[in-house]
Amino acid sequence: MTKRILYSFALICALAPLPATVSAEVNAGAYLAGNSAAGDNDFMAAATWFAQALSADPGNPALIENLIASRIGVGDPLGAVDVAQAARSAGIESQLSNMVLAADAAIRGDWSEIFDAHEAGHVVSPLVDGLTRGWAFVGLGRMDQALVAFDEMIETRGLRSFGLYHKALALASVGDFEAAQAILSLPPEEGLPRSRRSIIAYAQILSQLGQNDQAIALLNAAFSGNSDPYLDTLRERLSGSEAIPFNMVPSAREGLAEVYNSVALVLQADTPEAYVLLYARIAQTLSPRDAEVAILSATLLESLGNYDLANAAYTLVPQDDPAFHQAELGRAEVLRKDGQVERAIEVLQQLVRAFPEYPMGFANLGDTLRRAERLPEAGEAYSKALALMPQTDPRLWFVYYMRGITNHLTDQWPSAEADFRAALARNPNQPQVLNYLGYSLVERGEKLDEALEMIERAVREEPQNGAIVDSLGWALFVLGRVEESVEPMERAAELEPVDPVVNDHLGDVYWSVGRILEARFQWNRALSFDPPPEEAARIRRKLEIGLDAVLMEEADPSTLNMSQDL
Repeated sequence: MTKRILYSFALICALAPLPATVSAEVNAGAYLAGNSAAGDNDFMAAATWFAQALSADPGNPALIENLIASRIGVGDPLGAVDVAQAARSAGIESQLSNMVLAADAAIRGDWSEIFDAHEAGHVVSPLVDGLTRGWAFVGLGRMDQALVAFDEMIETRGLRSFGLYHKALALASVGDFEAAQAILSLPPEEGLPRSRRSIIAYAQILSQLGQNDQAIALLNAAFSGNSDPYLDTLRERLSGSEAIPFNMVPSAREGLAEVYNSVALVLQADTPEAYVLLYARIAQTLSPRDAEVAILSATLLESLGNYDLANAAYTLVPQDDPAFHQAELGRAEVLRKDGQVERAIEVLQQLVRAFPEYPMGFANLGDTLRRAERLPEAGEAYSKALALMPQTDPRLWFVYYMRGITNHLTDQWPSAEADFRAALARNPNQPQVLNYLGYSLVERGEKLDEALEMIERAVREEPQNGAIVDSLGWALFVLGRVEESVEPMERAAELEPVDPVVNDHLGDVYWSVGRILEARFQWNRALSFDPPPEEAARIRRKLEIGLDAVLMEEADPSTLNMSQDL
């Protein structure tokens, strides 16, 4: 699929030259302020500054593009319609303008305007334009021509799956469920990969055909081991005898929204979030009641660090929507990342009271309480999550792992070890669990051979993880295999050059093999990376009297007054 459609918002602003006609005192400052805000993904501020800059230079293409991108980012593409229309009237071609004006035309139901724009060369990309034409024909009630347009997409190299999916949705939107089923039942090797949305659409179509049992079987096969309120509500409705409505794409307007949503979902894997957000926001404007589209915008904004807009997007999902549970989980995480930890905890506590049967609310509450160092409460939340999770849930290992960490931090080692082993029973080669358990056993001086084997397995799984490689070097060191520990410790320091623990460990290893100057250098490096106060004091003591003397002090505190001439 082509990626020539447009630049990401930040890249647009970074590459745009300073407009020559902007006033140096005021408007150049507005442009630079907008550029800075764009770099920080602060779309609201960027929109304000670029609007101010554009008022003095209304024909500048870079400012037009930046202002439209910022308004889309805010979630107000229609607020850019006037700018887009002015740009088109002035002969300034902009893919962003074309996206905004197509969305505006669809919302007004003026599908002919979309065809006129395409005829005039106002396009976005082969994929978007082709699917848009199909849905515009649907909007005009010309289904025969719509199917021809979708067939053209199906026959275009690299676009077959998009054409099939949207053709099926278009058929279902006009009630031809048999034809839609024929497409959605195609196997992935014939060009129709399964996704969450296509599976849900297929289940709704099966229900319209009186095949509720088959729809439930489809959901169970696709989402085995996973449970969330949306899927559970859908299964519950399908368990009755009545057909559930097809509401994935009830009209051409929502069909066009699905075009932009489809592109956003595909780009999400390997494209900057600011780029993907432009599509998600257009989709959200076209289909404001689609909770999954709102959640997609929210997650992108969260990744971009714009927590205010992410929170606003999550709150668009109403409490009676089956996706509300997922949205509240996301909103709580946004609040936590924004430093509003207590508010995040309150959101999650309210959520588990409203949905006591869903484990991930308790799991996320445990994570947030653990990060807030409310460890006993975190342990209780993890235990409630584990009690609710089916043994087939693929996330089970992670909750055991998190509860294990919590038990370890509260000095409940037997329980912690049991949790780590329960996690490994469900995910035997998980490197983080292998490393944590192995390193903890080394620190405790227990089961050292098994601990070393665990850490070696972890290193094989993630050889570029400096923390895990450090654990291997430290385990060898504790086992007395000091010469062997040098190489992995040096490699760990290369992988994690500014980690105080890794540099401190390397200093200990160097000291123990007689490389005294290098040991002191590493200890000083470790101090420069701001270790915790207790660790910093120990490192300074090693610099003062040497590692051997520190170990003697720790073994026998009466040696505190020993000579400091070492």
